Amino acid sequence: MTHPSEWQRGNEEYLAAALNWLRLILLRNVNGEESTAEPVNDRRVTEARTAMLDFEKTEPPPALVIAARQFGLSRFESDVLLLATAMELDTRIAHLCARVQDDPNKPFATFALAFSIFAEPSWDALSPGRPLRHFRLLEINQPGAQPLSVSAIRTDERMVNYFKGLNYLDDRLSPLLIPIDFNESEGSLPASQQDVVSAIVRDLAQGTPAGHLPVINLLGSDRESKRLIASRAAAALNLHLYLLPAELLPGQAAELETLARLWQRESILLPLALYVDAHDLDRVTTGETSAPPINRFLTRSHGVFFLDTQDLWPNLSRPVVQIDVNKPTANEQQAAWMSALGQVAANNPQRLAGQFNLDLTTINEISLAVLTEPASDRDDLPGRLWSSCLARTRPQLDNLAQRLEPKASWDDIVLPKTEKKLLRQIADQVDHRSRVYGDWGFARKMNRGLGISALFAGDSGTGKTMAAEVIARELGLNLYRIDLSAVVSKYIGETEKNLRRLFNAADDGGAILFFDEADALFGKRSEVKDSHDRYANIEINYLLQRMETYRGLAILATNMKNALDQAFMRRLRFIVDFPFPGIAERKAIWEDVFPPEVTKVNLDLDRLARLNLTGGNIHNVAINAAFLAARADGVISMPLVLDAARSEFRKLGRPISESDFRWQEPAAADLSTPTPVGSAGDLGTTKDTRGDVDDLSLGVIA
Repeated sequence: MTHPSEWQRGNEEYLAAALNWLRLILLRNVNGEESTAEPVNDRRVTEARTAMLDFEKTEPPPALVIAARQFGLSRFESDVLLLATAMELDTRIAHLCARVQDDPNKPFATFALAFSIFAEPSWDALSPGRPLRHFRLLEINQPGAQPLSVSAIRTDERMVNYFKGLNYLDDRLSPLLIPIDFNESEGSLPASQQDVVSAIVRDLAQGTPAGHLPVINLLGSDRESKRLIASRAAAALNLHLYLLPAELLPGQAAELETLARLWQRESILLPLALYVDAHDLDRVTTGETSAPPINRFLTRSHGVFFLDTQDLWPNLSRPVVQIDVNKPTANEQQAAWMSALGQVAANNPQRLAGQFNLDLTTINEISLAVLTEPASDRDDLPGRLWSSCLARTRPQLDNLAQRLEPKASWDDIVLPKTEKKLLRQIADQVDHRSRVYGDWGFARKMNRGLGISALFAGDSGTGKTMAAEVIARELGLNLYRIDLSAVVSKYIGETEKNLRRLFNAADDGGAILFFDEADALFGKRSEVKDSHDRYANIEINYLLQRMETYRGLAILATNMKNALDQAFMRRLRFIVDFPFPGIAERKAIWEDVFPPEVTKVNLDLDRLARLNLTGGNIHNVAINAAFLAARADGVISMPLVLDAARSEFRKLGRPISESDFRWQEPAAADLSTPTPVGSAGDLGTTKDTRGDVDDLSLGVIA
């Protein structure tokens, strides 16, 4: 193998020999030789030509010879390229060109000059389809109506440097491209992804019957895994991989054509592959808007291309191989965690792989960050790993939904035993899903429905949001409330796009999706009477499909259960009804609604429990009473609570009587004894024949 320094020395000797031959050719064609110059005869020219050709036979050959072979140049085209390059390498050449052309104003090379001094000239060298012009090897300065043959030509700067032995990426492409380095420290790929790499290498090695390489269209939402797989495939083919964001492709046809030819030239000069990132672009099926730049660029270019899209990219007029790329399987993620954490792994890998769906790069980055923390910060290793996973999966959702801070616990929520048991079942299924789906093999039996979905149905204020907070806090997961205004769009296809982004971002497993007022989004499909009905039904159909494939926990909350499409009801694993709280439940809520730091005096909880309010209304009354107390003497008393309750009833639009919200302090002898029903200060209710208090018109029930 030739050492680089030896090749560089041989390349310089070849250029010196080639320039010597070229000078002799020009001197022979000068009109009237200089008297001091030695006559240039054919023997000298032949000897110089032979010396140059001898250098061309070395292995590896000089750069100019390599380029001529790679670009398919004829002998005449190679000589033209040498003539144009010599202007940059030897200052004497310009003067000789002017003398040969008998015009001091023409100290430059032209095609006409090449035709006059080189043997076997070929007119097709000027053709735009031939390599000199197609690959932009030459730059032509053709002002106005000047003929092409007499216009100045010069070798492109990138090619001049290449001929001198400097092979680097064209600086016109550098601002657009980002290198994707092959990182051996990341270790081997999981078996499922290595199979994808092998398939890509096999497809590129086979090519197509026409001899063209297919575009590798990488499909799916996991862009990190796609880049990792592409980098491994490129490394297997001894190619350097560069990333081109699709948004940077020029829209003008001329600029796009120049970019395509420059890249094609680079892929010939360097062992390169290009990764076109169109992950965030919409799928275009009509060939409009963002499709033509990508399609035209890939059609007009040759080489190895990876196209990153979420769905199959349409209307490419060249061979395409579609490959679905998924994250490593749960078992492979568990093995990756064990490998990254080493001896401190313990039970963490199984728990992390069971909840989070992460790619190999993210797993390695999280493990490295946690293990390199100071020893004092690594005492709670499971907690630190869990928090880091939450932090890595959170940013994608923060732009799509509202994050809720889970504060409520099991002790805070007041529900009947049956409903509370259902909530615990939901939390348990999320916590143990890896064991059931993976270890026990249920995932092999099911293609869909691996996620967990629940419907919380009940009147406003009955605790649906609090129940979601309780589950999120129990599981240690982020809770996101879906903002329907950011999801639903009047533009066709936009709602589905927003929902896809939302579910894809949540698929990493670090979040619970909470669809509040779900009936607005998951409503019944209607009879198609016009295009609006048709597209509305398409949105619902998409939701039905996406809910089945979603692998996390999705909670739908509604106070209009009957408004939901029945197809959703079949796909829901849990339906939890939140009943209007009875007196016992309301009393329990009143007992816990005020923080222990608050000073309370003579609160009649039995009487407050008879107020016909939900838990949400009770919390509103409590906070309003606290502000009333803050303005007064700082003590929450029964009159202040009743005053706040009166305002709440008015807000709800319920008929009230002022006498119902009056309060008479108990006798001084027994301040702790509540005023009995029927005495002064009660709500004015009477006993019926059942012995129950019942006066709904006053907002009071038993």
